[in-house]
Amino acid sequence: MQIRMSSNPPAATLPERATLEAWAQRALEAGQREGASGAEVHVNGGLGLSVSVRKGEIETLEFQRDRGLSVSVYFGQRTGAASTSDLSDAGIAGAVRAACVIARATGEDPCAGLAEAGRMAKTFPDLDLNHPWALTPDAAIETARRCEAAGLAVERRIRQTEGAALNTHQGVELYANTHGFAGERRATSHSLSCSLIAVEGQEMQRDDWWTSARHAGELESPEAVGRRAGERAAARLGARKLATQPAPVLFVPDMARSLFGHFISAISGGALYRKASFLLDKLDQPVFSPQVNLEQKPFIARGAASAAYDNEGVATAERVLVEAGVLQGYVLGSYSARQMKMQTTGNAGGVFNLVVRPGEKNFDQLLREMGRGLVVTEMMGSGANTVTGDYSRGAAGFWVENGIITHPVHEITIAGNLSQMFKGIAALGSDVDTRTGIRCGSVLIDRMTIAGD
Repeated sequence: MQIRMSSNPPAATLPERATLEAWAQRALEAGQREGASGAEVHVNGGLGLSVSVRKGEIETLEFQRDRGLSVSVYFGQRTGAASTSDLSDAGIAGAVRAACVIARATGEDPCAGLAEAGRMAKTFPDLDLNHPWALTPDAAIETARRCEAAGLAVERRIRQTEGAALNTHQGVELYANTHGFAGERRATSHSLSCSLIAVEGQEMQRDDWWTSARHAGELESPEAVGRRAGERAAARLGARKLATQPAPVLFVPDMARSLFGHFISAISGGALYRKASFLLDKLDQPVFSPQVNLEQKPFIARGAASAAYDNEGVATAERVLVEAGVLQGYVLGSYSARQMKMQTTGNAGGVFNLVVRPGEKNFDQLLREMGRGLVVTEMMGSGANTVTGDYSRGAAGFWVENGIITHPVHEITIAGNLSQMFKGIAALGSDVDTRTGIRCGSVLIDRMTIAGD
Protein backbone atom coordinates (compact mmCIF):
# COMPACT_ATOMS: atom_id res chain seq x y z
CA MET A 1 0.00 0.00 0.00
CA GLN A 2 1.18 3.49 -0.84
CA ILE A 3 -0.04 6.47 1.18
CA ARG A 4 0.65 10.00 -0.02
CA MET A 5 -0.29 13.19 1.74
CA SER A 6 0.31 16.54 0.08
CA SER A 7 -0.86 18.08 3.37
CA ASN A 8 -3.02 17.10 6.31
CA PRO A 9 -6.03 14.85 5.62
CA PRO A 10 -9.04 16.90 4.48
CA ALA A 11 -10.56 17.71 7.85
CA ALA A 12 -9.52 21.21 6.79
CA THR A 13 -11.82 23.50 4.85
CA LEU A 14 -11.32 25.67 1.81
CA PRO A 15 -10.56 29.36 2.26
CA GLU A 16 -13.56 31.65 2.58
CA ARG A 17 -14.21 34.27 -0.07
CA ALA A 18 -13.05 37.10 2.18
CA THR A 19 -9.67 35.40 2.59
CA LEU A 20 -9.32 34.82 -1.15
CA GLU A 21 -10.21 38.44 -1.88
CA ALA A 22 -7.67 39.66 0.66
CA TRP A 23 -4.89 37.63 -1.01
CA ALA A 24 -5.96 38.84 -4.47
CA GLN A 25 -6.15 42.46 -3.35
CA ARG A 26 -2.65 42.31 -1.89
CA ALA A 27 -1.33 41.11 -5.24
CA LEU A 28 -3.19 43.78 -7.24
CA GLU A 29 -2.07 46.56 -4.91
CA ALA A 30 1.52 45.32 -4.99
CA GLY A 31 1.45 45.45 -8.78
CA GLN A 32 0.15 49.00 -8.77
CA ARG A 33 2.86 50.03 -6.29
CA GLU A 34 5.42 48.63 -8.72
CA GLY A 35 3.99 50.86 -11.44
CA ALA A 36 1.91 48.36 -13.37
CA SER A 37 -0.88 49.86 -15.46
CA GLY A 38 -3.02 46.77 -14.95
CA ALA A 39 -2.98 43.38 -13.27
CA GLU A 40 -5.02 40.22 -12.82
CA VAL A 41 -4.78 37.42 -10.32
CA HIS A 42 -6.09 33.88 -9.87
CA VAL A 43 -6.17 32.44 -6.33
CA ASN A 44 -7.14 28.80 -5.88
CA GLY A 45 -7.43 26.10 -3.27
CA GLY A 46 -8.36 22.44 -3.32
CA LEU A 47 -9.06 19.45 -1.10
CA GLY A 48 -9.25 15.89 -2.29
CA LEU A 49 -9.24 12.20 -1.48
CA SER A 50 -8.14 9.50 -3.94
CA VAL A 51 -8.20 5.75 -3.39
CA SER A 52 -7.31 2.83 -5.63
CA VAL A 53 -7.61 -0.89 -4.94
CA ARG A 54 -6.49 -3.96 -6.86
CA LYS A 55 -7.59 -7.50 -6.05
CA GLY A 56 -9.31 -6.06 -3.01
CA GLU A 57 -6.07 -4.65 -1.60
CA ILE A 58 -5.35 -0.96 -1.15
CA GLU A 59 -2.85 0.28 -3.73
CA THR A 60 -2.94 4.01 -3.04
CA LEU A 61 -4.58 6.29 -0.50
CA GLU A 62 -3.89 9.95 -1.15
CA PHE A 63 -5.07 13.14 0.50
CA GLN A 64 -4.60 16.39 -1.40
CA ARG A 65 -4.63 19.89 -0.06
CA ASP A 66 -3.21 22.71 -2.13
CA ARG A 67 -3.48 26.41 -2.73
CA GLY A 68 -1.75 28.88 -4.96
CA LEU A 69 -1.75 32.29 -6.58
CA SER A 70 -0.82 33.35 -10.10
CA VAL A 71 -0.52 36.97 -11.14
CA SER A 72 -0.09 38.75 -14.47
CA VAL A 73 0.98 42.38 -14.63
CA TYR A 74 0.90 44.83 -17.54
CA PHE A 75 3.18 47.79 -18.10
CA GLY A 76 1.42 49.28 -21.08
CA GLN A 77 1.75 46.49 -23.62
CA ARG A 78 4.47 44.59 -21.82
CA THR A 79 3.41 41.66 -19.69
CA GLY A 80 4.88 39.31 -17.12
CA ALA A 81 3.49 36.49 -15.00
CA ALA A 82 4.52 34.53 -11.91
CA SER A 83 2.96 32.14 -9.42
CA THR A 84 3.47 31.02 -5.84
CA SER A 85 2.08 28.64 -3.26
CA ASP A 86 3.33 30.92 -0.45
CA LEU A 87 0.35 33.14 0.34
CA SER A 88 2.02 35.11 3.10
CA ASP A 89 2.42 38.83 2.52
CA ALA A 90 6.08 38.28 1.65
CA GLY A 91 5.28 35.37 -0.70
CA ILE A 92 2.67 37.35 -2.62
CA ALA A 93 4.89 40.43 -2.84
CA GLY A 94 7.75 38.28 -4.14
CA ALA A 95 5.60 36.77 -6.89
CA VAL A 96 4.41 40.21 -7.98
CA ARG A 97 7.97 41.56 -8.07
CA ALA A 98 9.05 38.60 -10.21
CA ALA A 99 6.18 39.23 -12.64
CA CYS A 100 7.14 42.92 -12.86
CA VAL A 101 10.79 42.08 -13.57
CA ILE A 102 9.68 39.82 -16.40
CA ALA A 103 7.30 42.43 -17.81
CA ARG A 104 9.96 45.16 -17.85
CA ALA A 105 12.32 42.83 -19.72
CA THR A 106 9.89 41.77 -22.44
CA GLY A 107 9.05 43.46 -25.72
CA GLU A 108 5.78 45.22 -26.35
CA ASP A 109 2.88 43.19 -27.65
CA PRO A 110 0.04 45.31 -29.05
CA CYS A 111 -2.49 42.58 -28.22
CA ALA A 112 -1.54 42.21 -24.55
CA GLY A 113 -3.74 43.47 -21.75
CA LEU A 114 -6.83 42.80 -19.70
CA ALA A 115 -10.14 42.09 -21.36
CA GLU A 116 -12.31 45.17 -21.84
CA ALA A 117 -13.85 46.44 -18.62
CA GLY A 118 -17.31 46.63 -20.14
CA ARG A 119 -17.29 42.89 -20.85
CA MET A 120 -16.87 41.80 -17.23
CA ALA A 121 -19.61 39.55 -15.86
CA LYS A 122 -22.19 41.37 -13.76
CA THR A 123 -24.53 38.52 -12.82
CA PHE A 124 -23.54 35.28 -11.16
CA PRO A 125 -26.31 32.66 -11.35
CA ASP A 126 -26.18 29.71 -8.97
CA LEU A 127 -25.01 26.83 -11.17
CA ASP A 128 -25.26 24.28 -8.33
CA LEU A 129 -21.67 23.06 -8.78
CA ASN A 130 -20.56 22.65 -5.18
CA HIS A 131 -21.50 19.41 -3.42
CA PRO A 132 -18.76 18.17 -1.07
CA TRP A 133 -18.85 14.45 -0.33
CA ALA A 134 -18.39 13.63 3.36
CA LEU A 135 -16.54 10.41 2.58
CA THR A 136 -14.19 8.78 5.04
CA PRO A 137 -11.13 6.89 3.76
CA ASP A 138 -12.64 3.61 4.97
CA ALA A 139 -15.87 4.27 3.08
CA ALA A 140 -13.94 5.23 -0.06
CA ILE A 141 -11.91 2.03 0.11
CA GLU A 142 -15.04 -0.07 0.60
CA THR A 143 -16.76 1.64 -2.35
CA ALA A 144 -13.82 0.89 -4.64
CA ARG A 145 -13.71 -2.72 -3.41
CA ARG A 146 -17.42 -3.18 -4.12
CA CYS A 147 -16.92 -1.82 -7.62
CA GLU A 148 -14.03 -4.15 -8.44
CA ALA A 149 -15.75 -7.18 -6.88
CA ALA A 150 -18.89 -6.63 -8.96
CA GLY A 151 -16.77 -6.57 -12.11
CA LEU A 152 -14.86 -9.72 -11.23
CA ALA A 153 -18.16 -11.50 -10.58
CA VAL A 154 -19.57 -10.81 -14.05
CA GLU A 155 -18.38 -14.16 -15.43
CA ARG A 156 -15.58 -16.70 -15.09
CA ARG A 157 -13.50 -15.19 -17.91
CA ILE A 158 -12.91 -11.96 -15.94
CA ARG A 159 -9.78 -13.24 -14.25
CA GLN A 160 -7.51 -10.21 -13.89
CA THR A 161 -7.97 -6.67 -12.73
CA GLU A 162 -6.19 -3.37 -13.08
CA GLY A 163 -8.21 -2.15 -10.14
CA ALA A 164 -10.87 0.35 -9.19
CA ALA A 165 -10.31 3.99 -8.24
CA LEU A 166 -12.41 6.60 -6.46
CA ASN A 167 -11.66 10.30 -6.47
CA THR A 168 -13.44 13.17 -4.75
CA HIS A 169 -12.33 16.78 -4.98
CA GLN A 170 -13.59 20.18 -3.98
CA GLY A 171 -11.99 23.35 -5.20
CA VAL A 172 -12.35 27.11 -5.18
CA GLU A 173 -10.90 29.78 -7.46
CA LEU A 174 -11.18 33.53 -7.27
CA TYR A 175 -10.29 35.72 -10.24
CA ALA A 176 -9.82 39.46 -9.78
CA ASN A 177 -8.35 42.28 -11.85
CA THR A 178 -7.73 46.01 -11.71
CA HIS A 179 -11.04 46.74 -13.47
CA GLY A 180 -12.55 46.05 -10.06
CA PHE A 181 -13.89 42.65 -11.05
CA ALA A 182 -13.85 39.74 -8.61
CA GLY A 183 -15.56 36.42 -9.21
CA GLU A 184 -15.48 33.19 -7.23
CA ARG A 185 -16.13 29.62 -8.38
CA ARG A 186 -16.64 26.75 -5.93
CA ALA A 187 -17.11 23.32 -7.43
CA THR A 188 -16.80 19.64 -6.66
CA SER A 189 -16.06 16.63 -8.83
CA HIS A 190 -16.45 12.97 -7.94
CA SER A 191 -15.57 9.91 -9.99
CA LEU A 192 -15.36 6.13 -9.79
CA SER A 193 -13.71 3.85 -12.35
CA CYS A 194 -12.86 0.19 -12.84
CA SER A 195 -10.57 -1.58 -15.32
CA LEU A 196 -10.73 -5.36 -15.83
CA ILE A 197 -9.10 -8.05 -17.96
CA ALA A 198 -10.94 -10.95 -19.60
CA VAL A 199 -8.96 -14.12 -20.37
CA GLU A 200 -9.77 -17.04 -22.66
CA GLY A 201 -7.01 -19.43 -23.62
CA GLN A 202 -4.02 -17.32 -24.61
CA GLU A 203 -6.12 -14.25 -25.35
CA MET A 204 -6.44 -11.32 -22.94
CA GLN A 205 -8.65 -8.27 -23.44
CA ARG A 206 -8.93 -5.21 -21.22
CA ASP A 207 -11.72 -2.66 -20.89
CA ASP A 208 -13.08 -0.24 -18.33
CA TRP A 209 -15.95 2.00 -17.31
CA TRP A 210 -16.28 5.14 -15.23
CA THR A 211 -18.81 7.52 -13.79
CA SER A 212 -18.39 11.19 -12.89
CA ALA A 213 -20.62 13.88 -11.40
CA ARG A 214 -20.68 17.11 -9.40
CA HIS A 215 -22.96 15.45 -6.81
CA ALA A 216 -22.09 12.02 -5.43
CA GLY A 217 -25.76 11.06 -5.55
CA GLU A 218 -25.66 11.25 -9.35
CA LEU A 219 -22.84 8.73 -9.73
CA GLU A 220 -23.66 5.29 -11.06
CA SER A 221 -23.56 2.70 -8.29
CA PRO A 222 -20.23 0.92 -7.63
CA GLU A 223 -21.81 -2.36 -8.71
CA ALA A 224 -23.09 -0.87 -11.98
CA VAL A 225 -19.66 0.55 -12.85
CA GLY A 226 -17.92 -2.74 -12.10
CA ARG A 227 -20.44 -4.82 -14.03
CA ARG A 228 -20.21 -2.52 -17.05
CA ALA A 229 -16.42 -2.76 -17.03
CA GLY A 230 -16.58 -6.55 -16.81
CA GLU A 231 -19.17 -6.86 -19.56
CA ARG A 232 -17.14 -4.61 -21.84
CA ALA A 233 -13.95 -6.61 -21.27
CA ALA A 234 -15.68 -9.96 -21.86
CA ALA A 235 -17.35 -8.68 -25.02
CA ARG A 236 -13.94 -8.04 -26.58
CA LEU A 237 -12.81 -11.66 -26.38
CA GLY A 238 -12.51 -13.29 -29.78
CA ALA A 239 -11.41 -10.04 -31.42
CA ARG A 240 -10.19 -10.30 -35.01
CA LYS A 241 -8.32 -8.13 -37.43
CA LEU A 242 -10.01 -6.73 -40.54
CA ALA A 243 -8.95 -6.51 -44.14
CA THR A 244 -8.12 -2.97 -45.26
CA GLN A 245 -11.28 -1.42 -46.71
CA PRO A 246 -13.48 1.66 -46.78
CA ALA A 247 -16.60 1.43 -44.61
CA PRO A 248 -18.99 3.48 -42.47
CA VAL A 249 -17.82 4.06 -38.90
CA LEU A 250 -20.04 4.53 -35.84
CA PHE A 251 -18.34 6.26 -32.90
CA VAL A 252 -19.97 5.55 -29.52
CA PRO A 253 -20.53 8.72 -27.43
CA ASP A 254 -17.33 8.58 -25.35
CA MET A 255 -15.34 8.25 -28.59
CA ALA A 256 -17.43 10.74 -30.59
CA ARG A 257 -16.71 13.57 -28.16
CA SER A 258 -13.07 13.62 -29.29
CA LEU A 259 -14.21 14.54 -32.81
CA PHE A 260 -15.93 17.65 -31.48
CA GLY A 261 -12.89 18.35 -29.32
CA HIS A 262 -10.80 18.51 -32.51
CA PHE A 263 -13.37 20.88 -33.98
CA ILE A 264 -13.13 23.23 -30.99
CA SER A 265 -9.34 23.20 -31.24
CA ALA A 266 -9.59 24.16 -34.91
CA ILE A 267 -11.93 27.14 -34.29
CA SER A 268 -10.03 28.42 -31.25
CA GLY A 269 -8.25 31.73 -31.48
CA GLY A 270 -4.73 30.44 -30.88
CA ALA A 271 -4.90 28.13 -33.90
CA LEU A 272 -6.67 30.68 -36.08
CA TYR A 273 -4.39 33.68 -35.61
CA ARG A 274 -1.36 31.45 -36.12
CA LYS A 275 -3.01 30.18 -39.32
CA ALA A 276 -2.65 26.64 -38.01
CA SER A 277 -6.20 25.36 -38.53
CA PHE A 278 -7.93 23.48 -41.31
CA LEU A 279 -11.01 25.61 -40.54
CA LEU A 280 -9.27 28.93 -41.16
CA ASP A 281 -11.56 31.45 -42.93
CA LYS A 282 -14.55 29.08 -42.76
CA LEU A 283 -16.87 31.44 -40.88
CA ASP A 284 -20.41 31.34 -42.33
CA GLN A 285 -19.52 28.32 -44.45
CA PRO A 286 -20.66 24.67 -44.18
CA VAL A 287 -18.17 22.67 -42.10
CA PHE A 288 -20.46 19.79 -41.01
CA SER A 289 -23.32 17.93 -42.62
CA PRO A 290 -26.58 19.92 -42.46
CA GLN A 291 -28.00 17.88 -39.57
CA VAL A 292 -25.26 18.98 -37.15
CA ASN A 293 -26.05 21.76 -34.66
CA LEU A 294 -23.63 22.74 -31.88
CA GLU A 295 -24.33 25.13 -29.03
CA GLN A 296 -22.50 26.45 -26.01
CA LYS A 297 -24.66 26.27 -22.87
CA PRO A 298 -22.64 27.57 -19.91
CA PHE A 299 -25.49 27.69 -17.39
CA ILE A 300 -26.41 23.99 -17.14
CA ALA A 301 -26.98 23.16 -13.48
CA ARG A 302 -24.22 20.83 -12.23
CA GLY A 303 -22.67 20.83 -15.71
CA ALA A 304 -19.11 19.63 -16.09
CA ALA A 305 -18.05 22.90 -17.75
CA SER A 306 -20.62 25.39 -16.47
CA ALA A 307 -19.39 28.92 -15.68
CA ALA A 308 -20.77 32.45 -15.45
CA TYR A 309 -17.53 34.02 -16.69
CA ASP A 310 -14.41 32.94 -18.51
CA ASN A 311 -10.78 32.98 -17.34
CA GLU A 312 -10.59 36.75 -17.92
CA GLY A 313 -13.81 37.62 -16.10
CA VAL A 314 -15.75 38.11 -19.34
CA ALA A 315 -19.40 37.07 -19.08
CA THR A 316 -20.22 33.77 -20.76
CA ALA A 317 -23.31 33.40 -22.91
CA GLU A 318 -25.36 30.79 -24.66
CA ARG A 319 -24.31 30.84 -28.29
CA VAL A 320 -24.71 28.81 -31.44
CA LEU A 321 -21.43 27.63 -32.91
CA VAL A 322 -22.81 25.54 -35.76
CA GLU A 323 -26.30 25.74 -37.23
CA ALA A 324 -27.40 23.24 -39.87
CA GLY A 325 -23.74 22.46 -40.49
CA VAL A 326 -22.69 26.11 -40.98
CA LEU A 327 -19.99 27.63 -38.75
CA GLN A 328 -21.51 30.58 -36.89
CA GLY A 329 -18.64 31.74 -34.69
CA TYR A 330 -15.14 31.22 -33.36
CA VAL A 331 -13.92 30.57 -29.81
CA LEU A 332 -11.86 33.58 -28.72
CA GLY A 333 -10.31 35.14 -25.64
CA SER A 334 -9.30 38.79 -25.64
CA TYR A 335 -5.71 38.20 -26.82
CA SER A 336 -6.61 36.07 -29.83
CA ALA A 337 -9.53 38.38 -30.63
CA ARG A 338 -7.17 41.35 -30.83
CA GLN A 339 -4.81 39.36 -33.02
CA MET A 340 -7.72 38.76 -35.39
CA LYS A 341 -9.16 42.29 -35.05
CA MET A 342 -12.34 40.82 -33.57
CA GLN A 343 -14.09 40.89 -30.19
CA THR A 344 -13.64 38.30 -27.46
CA THR A 345 -16.41 35.70 -27.41
CA GLY A 346 -16.00 35.10 -23.67
CA ASN A 347 -14.15 31.85 -24.25
CA ALA A 348 -10.79 32.41 -22.58
CA GLY A 349 -10.16 28.94 -21.18
CA GLY A 350 -12.26 27.08 -23.75
CA VAL A 351 -15.90 26.21 -24.40
CA PHE A 352 -18.35 26.06 -21.51
CA ASN A 353 -20.52 22.99 -22.14
CA LEU A 354 -20.55 22.14 -25.83
CA VAL A 355 -23.90 20.52 -26.58
CA VAL A 356 -24.37 18.53 -29.78
CA ARG A 357 -28.06 18.51 -30.60
CA PRO A 358 -29.03 14.81 -30.55
CA GLY A 359 -30.71 12.90 -33.32
CA GLU A 360 -33.82 10.78 -32.91
CA LYS A 361 -32.29 7.33 -33.33
CA ASN A 362 -30.97 5.18 -30.50
CA PHE A 363 -27.83 3.08 -30.80
CA ASP A 364 -29.58 -0.03 -32.19
CA GLN A 365 -31.32 2.07 -34.81
CA LEU A 366 -27.98 3.59 -35.83
CA LEU A 367 -26.59 0.08 -36.26
CA ARG A 368 -29.45 -0.76 -38.59
CA GLU A 369 -28.93 2.46 -40.54
CA MET A 370 -25.23 1.69 -40.93
CA GLY A 371 -25.94 -1.85 -42.09
CA ARG A 372 -22.35 -2.92 -42.54
CA GLY A 373 -19.37 -1.22 -40.91
CA LEU A 374 -17.33 -0.59 -37.79
CA VAL A 375 -18.36 0.44 -34.28
CA VAL A 376 -15.45 2.20 -32.54
CA THR A 377 -15.33 1.77 -28.75
CA GLU A 378 -11.65 2.51 -28.12
CA MET A 379 -8.98 4.65 -29.78
CA MET A 380 -5.26 4.84 -29.24
CA GLY A 381 -2.75 7.55 -30.04
CA SER A 382 -3.32 11.19 -30.89
CA GLY A 383 -3.20 11.13 -34.67
CA ALA A 384 -5.36 14.17 -35.43
CA ASN A 385 -3.65 17.07 -37.19
CA THR A 386 -5.81 20.17 -36.78
CA VAL A 387 -3.55 22.12 -39.17
CA THR A 388 -4.33 19.91 -42.17
CA GLY A 389 -7.31 17.95 -40.84
CA ASP A 390 -5.57 14.63 -41.45
CA TYR A 391 -6.83 11.96 -39.06
CA SER A 392 -5.41 8.53 -38.26
CA ARG A 393 -5.82 6.64 -35.00
CA GLY A 394 -5.49 3.11 -33.73
CA ALA A 395 -8.87 1.65 -32.89
CA ALA A 396 -10.82 -1.31 -31.55
CA GLY A 397 -14.50 -2.11 -31.49
CA PHE A 398 -17.02 -4.34 -33.24
CA TRP A 399 -17.87 -5.32 -36.80
CA VAL A 400 -21.46 -5.01 -37.97
CA GLU A 401 -23.26 -6.95 -40.71
CA ASN A 402 -26.89 -6.40 -41.65
CA GLY A 403 -27.28 -4.01 -38.74
CA ILE A 404 -26.15 -6.55 -36.14
CA ILE A 405 -22.86 -6.72 -34.24
CA THR A 406 -21.12 -9.94 -35.33
CA HIS A 407 -17.72 -9.94 -33.61
CA PRO A 408 -15.13 -7.73 -31.87
CA VAL A 409 -12.18 -6.32 -33.83
CA HIS A 410 -8.79 -4.98 -32.80
CA GLU A 411 -5.39 -3.91 -34.14
CA ILE A 412 -6.83 -1.66 -36.81
CA THR A 413 -6.38 1.97 -37.81
CA ILE A 414 -9.12 4.33 -38.92
CA ALA A 415 -8.15 7.21 -41.19
CA GLY A 416 -9.66 10.14 -43.03
CA ASN A 417 -9.66 13.92 -43.06
CA LEU A 418 -11.62 15.80 -40.42
CA SER A 419 -13.09 18.18 -42.97
CA GLN A 420 -14.52 15.28 -44.98
CA MET A 421 -15.47 13.34 -41.85
CA PHE A 422 -17.47 16.27 -40.44
CA LYS A 423 -19.35 16.73 -43.70
CA GLY A 424 -19.83 12.96 -43.90
CA ILE A 425 -21.77 12.67 -40.63
CA ALA A 426 -24.80 10.64 -41.65
CA ALA A 427 -26.57 10.46 -38.29
CA LEU A 428 -26.39 11.58 -34.66
CA GLY A 429 -27.62 9.37 -31.85
CA SER A 430 -30.05 10.08 -29.04
CA ASP A 431 -27.74 8.27 -26.56
CA VAL A 432 -26.20 11.46 -25.13
CA ASP A 433 -23.29 11.14 -22.67
CA THR A 434 -23.31 13.99 -20.13
CA ARG A 435 -20.23 13.05 -18.11
CA THR A 436 -17.95 15.75 -19.57
CA GLY A 437 -18.08 19.27 -20.96
CA ILE A 438 -18.83 17.90 -24.45
CA ARG A 439 -22.32 16.40 -24.50
CA CYS A 440 -23.01 14.23 -27.51
CA GLY A 441 -24.50 10.94 -28.63
CA SER A 442 -23.10 8.38 -31.06
CA VAL A 443 -21.90 9.71 -34.42
CA LEU A 444 -22.20 7.79 -37.69
CA ILE A 445 -19.76 8.78 -40.43
CA ASP A 446 -20.61 7.53 -43.90
CA ARG A 447 -17.11 6.49 -44.99
CA MET A 448 -13.61 6.15 -43.56
CA THR A 449 -10.61 4.04 -44.42
CA ILE A 450 -10.07 1.07 -42.11
CA ALA A 451 -6.52 -0.24 -42.29
CA GLY A 452 -5.97 -3.79 -41.12
CA ASP A 453 -4.42 -6.84 -42.73
